[in-house]
Amino acid sequence: MTRPTHLDESGAASMVDVGAKPATQRRAVAGGRITMSPSALDAIRSGNAPKGDVLSTARIAGIMAAKRTADLIPLCHPLALTKVGVDFAWEDAGISVTATAQTMGQTGVEMEALTAASVALLTLYDMAKALDRAMIVGDIRLLEKSGGRSGDWRAE
Repeated sequence: MTRPTHLDESGAASMVDVGAKPATQRRAVAGGRITMSPSALDAIRSGNAPKGDVLSTARIAGIMAAKRTADLIPLCHPLALTKVGVDFAWEDAGISVTATAQTMGQTGVEMEALTAASVALLTLYDMAKALDRAMIVGDIRLLEKSGGRSGDWRAE
């Protein structure tokens, strides 16, 4: 059995050394959704939420969060991100979020994409909680990744 990658010889938590890995173009896409009442959804869609422009604020929060992932997830490497995007889609009972992170580097950007999607969803909740405290944030997952030694992967 191989030793877990984030433990050193003594069993202590350790950041993986990626120094010898080649830098490659890496991309990850993550998504999730928030469900809410029809009235909350209508207020956001029409721009009448009490806290202002909900989607713009959530987009900026997601981008900022991707840039701070290494500060939030203990063993993540700080990455020089080359692009982060956060997009929204209207659904019948809520809003879906898709976050994309890209870098040219020695390790992947899955955690950055997942962090961007998660924080964008939490920001949607924060911006609309006066309208509906029973909103549900969920289905956060990696949708696809490309680059690196393990190659491309796509969720089914």
